[in-house]
Amino acid sequence: MEALGGYPVKSSGPKIRKLTVLLSMTVGVGCLFLLQPTRLLKPRKPVDFYSFEVKDAKGRAVSLEKYRGKVSLVVNVASHSEQTEEAYESLQELHKELGTSHFNVLAFPCGQFGDTETGTSSYIEAFAKSTYGVTFPFFGKIKMMGSEAEPAFKFLTDSVQKIPKWNFWKFLVNPEGKVVRFWRADEPMESVRQEVAALVREIIVKKRAEL
Repeated sequence: MEALGGYPVKSSGPKIRKLTVLLSMTVGVGCLFLLQPTRLLKPRKPVDFYSFEVKDAKGRAVSLEKYRGKVSLVVNVASHSEQTEEAYESLQELHKELGTSHFNVLAFPCGQFGDTETGTSSYIEAFAKSTYGVTFPFFGKIKMMGSEAEPAFKFLTDSVQKIPKWNFWKFLVNPEGKVVRFWRADEPMESVRQEVAALVREIIVKKRAEL
């Protein structure tokens, strides 16, 4: 190839091709870099009960992670069931006996069993505290069955392959967030107390051994 005046000029074709390839590689690497944070920030799928986030009785988001390392007795409660008075009294007694350092009763109101739980979440909590003197944590009213089932509670029922047939079923969750047992509403509370106390003792012994 000749320029004006007859002097030869080297072809720039190979250089242009090299620059094009280099630019393409740079853009590709840049795109991967930009996409990386999105991949890293993708929420993890909950793997145990304490991995879930739920709503409290006032509608605020609460992470169940705060209960990790403790034993939890998760109960679907109701204000106007035939078991309400007896159940709340026994649950409060257990909650008070074993304390909150290693154990909590966690109450989830559910209105899917007739007219046994018709109020709002905040009313349900206030009613239970004023009428029965309960001090354990209350969460927002949930559904346990159907497509709108609360994911955290669905984890419990899936773990034991049982759906509650009525109010006050109890699910025992260990410090790692795994469901280890459940009780129907009509089963003796003494059995619940013994199992919960055994898990609490395991926590205490383990902590003492680590000192």
